[in-house]
Amino acid sequence: MKRIQIFEPAMCCSTGVCGVGVDTELIRISTVINMLNNKGIEVERFNLSNAPQEFIKNNKINKLINEKGVDVLPAILLDGELVVTGRYPTNEEIAKFFDLTVRDFGSRPNVLKASRKKSGGCGCDSGGDC
Repeated sequence: MKRIQIFEPAMCCSTGVCGVGVDTELIRISTVINMLNNKGIEVERFNLSNAPQEFIKNNKINKLINEKGVDVLPAILLDGELVVTGRYPTNEEIAKFFDLTVRDFGSRPNVLKASRKKSGGCGCDSGGDC
């Protein structure tokens, strides 16, 4: 089974529903991850503020950040290969990664619709609780 790893910028939470603004892209990717998990697909998600050691341990991610900086995040690895940087993969890309169709994700297309804006975190104050 294929494995996906998501290396995200520093955020206080991964849901996107904390702080003053809601990041619809974080809600979308969280929903997609839950659906993938329900299908038995392994998804690992690492937040720079909560798991900095994972960014150091992974040679590809460490090199990527050292060369291009943290603005390259989120960075997505599929079976250890870098497949997307600077944004979350679209539903169509994720479906292709795992030989699924977007319909396999469920019947809530509005929740799964990809945002065109780049994710900028959840909007929490640094150190604030979500």
